[in-house]
Amino acid sequence: MATVERWTGLETRALREAQRMSIEAFAAHLGVSDRMVSKWEARGGTINLRPVNQAALDTALASSPPDARARFLRLTDSLGSVFQPGRTPHLTAPNRPRWRHPTDAKQMTLVGDGYYLSGTGDVPTHLIAFYIDVHPVTNAEYERFVRATGHRAPDHWRLSQPPADHPVVYVSWRDAAAYAAWAGKSLPTGRQWEKAARGPNGQAYPWGEQPTPAKCNTRETRIGTTTPVDRFHSGVSPYDVYDLCGNAWEWTSTESEPARYELKGGAWTSPFARALPSAFNDASADMRDDDTGFRCVAPAAGDAWVSADEQGGGDGGQALAAAGEAEAVGGGAADTDRCADRRGERRLRFVATGADARADADDLN
Repeated sequence: MATVERWTGLETRALREAQRMSIEAFAAHLGVSDRMVSKWEARGGTINLRPVNQAALDTALASSPPDARARFLRLTDSLGSVFQPGRTPHLTAPNRPRWRHPTDAKQMTLVGDGYYLSGTGDVPTHLIAFYIDVHPVTNAEYERFVRATGHRAPDHWRLSQPPADHPVVYVSWRDAAAYAAWAGKSLPTGRQWEKAARGPNGQAYPWGEQPTPAKCNTRETRIGTTTPVDRFHSGVSPYDVYDLCGNAWEWTSTESEPARYELKGGAWTSPFARALPSAFNDASADMRDDDTGFRCVAPAAGDAWVSADEQGGGDGGQALAAAGEAEAVGGGAADTDRCADRRGERRLRFVATGADARADADDLN
C-alpha cells in the first residue's frame, strides 16, 4: 500500500483528482468543509496539514479503489513524497559523501576534476575539482555570520523573523562575498555553479533532460515564496546538490561587466524557463531582492586528499589540501573524482555527515 510522508495541498489535490471528485464531494468524504479543501489546494506545497487532517487523508487513500490509487501514484510521481513498500523510489537523492565546513558548519560535496558541457552551446569545458555547498546559505546560517561580524542584516528581518531553513534573501553580491570571506570560502564562478547543476555529462537540468517544474520552486509551482532548502529531493543534481533550479537566484563570482555579476538558477518568482542552469542572467552588485541568495565553494587542491585521522580527526572525517581554481575550454571526456596521496601545505578539515532529514513546511493548518 502506498503511503504519503507528509500531506500538503499538492498531494491532496492529486488524491481528489485521482478519485474524480469535486471539491464539495471530496470535502464531504473527508468530513471537512469544501472551503478548507480549496484553501489546502490553493496553498500547494507550502501548507502542512494538522495531524487529524493528515490521518483523514491517509484513510481516504487507503480506502481508494485500485484504479484510483494507480492514478494517484501517477499524479504524484514527480513530488517524491509518496512511497510504496518494496520499491526504492527513483527520486531519492544520490548517496554521495558530504563534508562539514569548519567555519560555517555547512555540508559540502565534491565536484570532481574533469570536463562538462558548458553554456547553451554545450562547449566542453574543463574545471579542476572543488567543493560546493549542498544547500544555499539559510537565514539561520546568515544570522550566525551577522552576529559574529556585525555585518548588516537583511532589511526585512526588522519586520518579521524569516524561516530558519529557507535561503537567505535580500542580500547583495557584496553581502554574499563578505559571508564567503568570513567562512574562508568564495562564491562559485558561473562555470563552477553550472557544472554542479548539470553534472559531467551536461544534462539540461539537475535531474536530467526533462523539463519538470514540479521538481523545483518556480512560478509554475505556485508556492509563492521561498521553501526549505532541502525540500526538493527529486530535483537534486548528479552531485547531490539542492535548489540549483528555483527557490532563489544565486550570486556567482563571475563579473559580466563592471560592478555586475552573474546570477544562476532562477527563483520562486521566475518562470521555469529562466531556471535553466545554462541560461544567463546578471545584476548590479548592490542589488538586493526577495528572490536572491547564494551558496559558496571551497578548493579541493586538485583532488589531493588525506585522512583526517592522521591529524587527530574524528571518525569518518577527512581533511583537504587547499588550492585555487583553473578553467580551460576544449574537447574532453567524462568527469572523474580521483583521489591522490599527495598532501598540500594548507588543509581544511571537513567532518563527514549523513543526509539531512527532510524539513517540514512552516505553515500549519
